[in-house]
Amino acid sequence: MAANATINKALLNISNMDEHYYEEHNLTLAQHPSENDLRLMIRLVAFVLNANDTLMFCKGISTDDEPDLWQKSFGDDIEMWIDLGQPDEKRIKKACGRSEKVKIYTFKETLASAWFKQIEGSLSRFKNLQIIHLNIDGDIESLYNRSMNLQCSILDNELTLSDNDNSVIITQNIYK
Repeated sequence: MAANATINKALLNISNMDEHYYEEHNLTLAQHPSENDLRLMIRLVAFVLNANDTLMFCKGISTDDEPDLWQKSFGDDIEMWIDLGQPDEKRIKKACGRSEKVKIYTFKETLASAWFKQIEGSLSRFKNLQIIHLNIDGDIESLYNRSMNLQCSILDNELTLSDNDNSVIITQNIYK
């Protein structure tokens, strides 16, 4: 964790009707000084979309060795590697070689589509890679708070995040 990291708490009540997953997660997230509130919220979204008892936040933005989130087996093998943004091909290759499944979540449409068009041809060899663009309808940063209590509902691949005052809908566009 970075020396000047901001510590955030998030209580997530997840109802994933698509996967029949209904749990509450009480999380502590370290926000690196260079990480903005939007990116932190996208990390939370990635957690919600893949939630299970073994999914963990990693050092992420502050290290090259780890993703933003991962799921490991009891034998310490990486079962799922989750990155955010537009990683370079070298990082994607490393992730696909180390993990059974790799997911990359993009969230800024113009940057994501340009990045994907540029790298698309070289990605076909990675059979364990999935790239998903998150379409955000609403102001996701309005949900940010140092201590968050969020209702998270997933139905028909549509995620609704809400607190007492705000609500955001997130849909997924599968690039690969």
